[in-house]
Amino acid sequence: MNKQLRADMMLVLVTLCWGVSYYLMDVSLTDMGPFTLNAYRFLGAFVIGGLLSLRKLKGVNKQTLKYSLLIGSVLVFVYIGATFGVKYTTLSNSGFLCALTVIFVPIIEILVLRKKPQKKIIFAVTMSLIGIMMLTLKDDFSINMANLRGDLLCILGATAYAIDLILTEKAVSHEEVDAFQLGVFQLGVTGVYMLVMSFIFEQPHLPTTPMIWGSVIFLSIFCTGVAFIVQAIAQQYTTAAHVGIIFTLEPVFAAVVAYFFAGEVLTVKSYLGAVIMMAALFVTEIDFSGKKREHDEPKA
Repeated sequence: MNKQLRADMMLVLVTLCWGVSYYLMDVSLTDMGPFTLNAYRFLGAFVIGGLLSLRKLKGVNKQTLKYSLLIGSVLVFVYIGATFGVKYTTLSNSGFLCALTVIFVPIIEILVLRKKPQKKIIFAVTMSLIGIMMLTLKDDFSINMANLRGDLLCILGATAYAIDLILTEKAVSHEEVDAFQLGVFQLGVTGVYMLVMSFIFEQPHLPTTPMIWGSVIFLSIFCTGVAFIVQAIAQQYTTAAHVGIIFTLEPVFAAVVAYFFAGEVLTVKSYLGAVIMMAALFVTEIDFSGKKREHDEPKA
């Protein structure tokens, strides 16, 4: 198994955690505000990650800290969009709109970076968009306009996350940037921002029930700490556009969790959409040219 394929499999596990996170966020938001929840998630992940890997964090350089500050700041907008989106719109709408990252990554790369995407990436992105629409939208493929505020916040989150993926790819391409340190310190930056805003806009408090405690702890450790550290490391061996396609599996996993824990049953159209999205992932893994992958090795 080559390095890009291993990285992609790691990112699939990250996506699984984020698919679970929609349900857990919905549960947690019944007890606390979005800023408070995100402060617990990111600061908890930062503290746990720091304590378990203190030696690896010593000797961090300015370049790593610079990108940690930049990417952590972008993550604030990602999670303002995603968390408030879940709060103010339907889970179906939020699942579709947050997954639009797969579309925004190549658009930003084309318009800002003048980077031409591979033909198979364009094909896979198109497949993913069709799959997302079939999985999450209504039978007439309409979005509930009554939830416009939440929908716009989800789009903000998806756009910010596309920027996050591109910045992370750029950061880990620098030899002096340590991907593990970047993954940990960006959590601390985001957590501090969220904590400040929780005191400004909310009344922070500890979780009030075992169910909420369990949800917050799982979100903090697996959906935040493990997820973002693994993402930073894995992006040494793959591209932002590739990662965006993998992350379109997020609403698929969210739908599976909703089926088992919330009793939601999908339509045949939705299941077909999930299959198309899985097929899009396989398209990205096929080497149609027969040439060696350019991201098999990490930084030059």
